[in-house]
Amino acid sequence: MNNLFAENYKPTPYWWDQAALDQSPNPALPESVDVLIVGAGYTGLHAALQTARAGLSTLVVDAEAAGYGCSSRNGGQISTSIKYSYRALCDRYGDDLAWNIVAMGKASLDYIGDFVRAENIECNYEAAGRFLGAHNERAYQRLTEEIKEPNPVYESGAFLVTPENTRTELGTERYHGGLVQPQFASLHPALYHAGCLQKVKEAGATVISHNRVNAIDKVPSTDRFNVQTNAGTVSARKVIVATNGYTGPLTPWQRRRVIPIGSYIIATEEVDEALMHKLFPTRRMIVDSRKLVYYYRASPDHRRVLFGGRVSLSETNPSKSGPKLHADMVELFPELAKTRISHSWAGTVAYTFDTLMHCGEQDGLHYAMGYCGSGVGMASYLGKCIGQQVAETGSEDIPLAKIPFPTRPFYNGTPWFLAPTVWLYRMRDRTRW
Repeated sequence: MNNLFAENYKPTPYWWDQAALDQSPNPALPESVDVLIVGAGYTGLHAALQTARAGLSTLVVDAEAAGYGCSSRNGGQISTSIKYSYRALCDRYGDDLAWNIVAMGKASLDYIGDFVRAENIECNYEAAGRFLGAHNERAYQRLTEEIKEPNPVYESGAFLVTPENTRTELGTERYHGGLVQPQFASLHPALYHAGCLQKVKEAGATVISHNRVNAIDKVPSTDRFNVQTNAGTVSARKVIVATNGYTGPLTPWQRRRVIPIGSYIIATEEVDEALMHKLFPTRRMIVDSRKLVYYYRASPDHRRVLFGGRVSLSETNPSKSGPKLHADMVELFPELAKTRISHSWAGTVAYTFDTLMHCGEQDGLHYAMGYCGSGVGMASYLGKCIGQQVAETGSEDIPLAKIPFPTRPFYNGTPWFLAPTVWLYRMRDRTRW
């Protein structure tokens, strides 16, 4: 094996060392339920928590172990999730809807912190903020222009870091300043998922893993669906699709609207404490301004570097992506050149053609998906919203349900355009665009 890999290297998420996926025996498959949820990630579990606590019989099924997808594989960064500025949203949707979308992003950030505290979920939640590094001078100038326009929806507290002061935030010379968003937060994603799963089971919902859904059929002249799974058929009054980056032929309408993209992460061996403090003096999460963004952080115990990004034109495997990520990491932090990889893994995120997440109801199926790589907070929040909508316990409108969910001609869920797009973005990142 490549000598960049540690002797005890694992091709699995670092997070699983502290929170292994639930492998408890499955309960019996019920014949009939009020609500059936496809997908046991953050979206599905938060929806299930709402419906089960409202007294509805709730079944959550997953083709893999609960949480096997990106809910236990992501970087653990929590933001408002909305990538567009308020002004850009106004230009697209008008002032009122733009206001509500931005407010929903802030609500998702607040929700996850409130939820973790209220439910006493131990998941290393920390509101230390995030540093957005400008990868070139032009990117820094864009940040200086963006911050001049205050956010009218909420006080973000964001502030610029000049190129001369970058090392107060991060131990590298590679960025031309950046922007701090102090309200953003972080957590241990697998511990968070495990806590959500426990709460769902305590609420009385049934969770069945390793049970793929093969068909969802509307029963004529009724308000029910027959849901065919590997373990049998279940009659359900309501169905929620919570599959995000793993959306497949089961739901072709949704599949045509999300773009599955692999994202890759490594964890390093333990790093000297003094060096970690030099590299990450503020404990903030880090992203940068590239189109092919790097996202990284210190581990919750502040002993390792977790470094993620997109490193190939097409999908690859962790043994190949690991050395490439390591090289990118060392370009930022030369001090880590001899630090080996302890874990390398990947997960599939769902992008959309308008770079916004979406939710709603189509052909009787409720759904929320398309988090564009920023799903920890918004998947939790939209799951909650969809669950309340199905349970008829929530009175708030969902602004993201009011915008079109676009697709493209000839797109059927296989992103044939991904390789040329990644190549173009890579060239763009290397220029002054």
